[in-house]
Amino acid sequence: MLQERGIDLRDDCGRHNVEQTSYANDDLAARTTDAMSLFLQEVRRYPLLSRAEEVELAKRIERGDMEAKSRLINSNLRLVISNARKYQGHDLPLLDLIQEGILGLIRATEKFDWRKGYKFSTYATFWIRQAIQRALDNRARTIRIPVHLGQRERRIARATNQLAVQLGREPTDEEIAQAAEITLDELHEARDATRVVTSLDRPLGDGEDTPFGALLASDARGPEEEVDILLREDALRRALDQLPAQEREVVKLRYGVGGDGPTPLVETGRRLGISQDTVRRLERRALAELAESRELEALRPAA
Repeated sequence: MLQERGIDLRDDCGRHNVEQTSYANDDLAARTTDAMSLFLQEVRRYPLLSRAEEVELAKRIERGDMEAKSRLINSNLRLVISNARKYQGHDLPLLDLIQEGILGLIRATEKFDWRKGYKFSTYATFWIRQAIQRALDNRARTIRIPVHLGQRERRIARATNQLAVQLGREPTDEEIAQAAEITLDELHEARDATRVVTSLDRPLGDGEDTPFGALLASDARGPEEEVDILLREDALRRALDQLPAQEREVVKLRYGVGGDGPTPLVETGRRLGISQDTVRRLERRALAELAESRELEALRPAA
């Protein structure tokens, strides 16, 4: 998308030995600002989609329509920028955060199931945030590397994300190397230099036999399951918000929503200052309303 219009977010510093002067830094900052401005101009070219348009594009994507996939991605780049800005001030520049978010957006277009009734923006937000957060987590665990390798790493990241948007899939190493104007050996060298330093087999400390990897949950949820859980929690929260305040509190207490576990009938009544019969009546009414809630429609199994 951006390359076709002559917009390049690559960091060209990695190809030359640039003197570390205030002039060079100011020039880099100016070029970064220009790249961001051009990117925003490009994003504004794509109008927001209606719910019906999202569903239609999702159906076309299921049939392998790459043009539909590209349109769904481009029309939701504002969502990436909005979420990326919330993570400013961490270890990655805004442009890098946006690039990571774009990868999450691409993943969302590939996994989105329009039949479940979720809005695409809601679904994509979780993938975008997850991609950005994981990039920040990975950055926090990596070792300090030489400046020239760090610059090369940024070039590779930008090339990877630009190609992903352009191609609608993860690019190959050969495609990345060509776009970043480096050799395959240089690509592999940069990747090796940024690996996590902590070995999963290294003991935790003196006198400890337990390796670090043993502390990682073997049944850790994958990204798809994490997104599904977050969507369910969000749908439940929105459904509860539609209930009257007292009914909402009864449901939260009785079913342990956001708390330490289910609360007995007597204790629920005591906390809310109402009788047990009133608790039962409010609970029945709330459950009946939730059964008809459109917010929870996507959580029900298909017939």
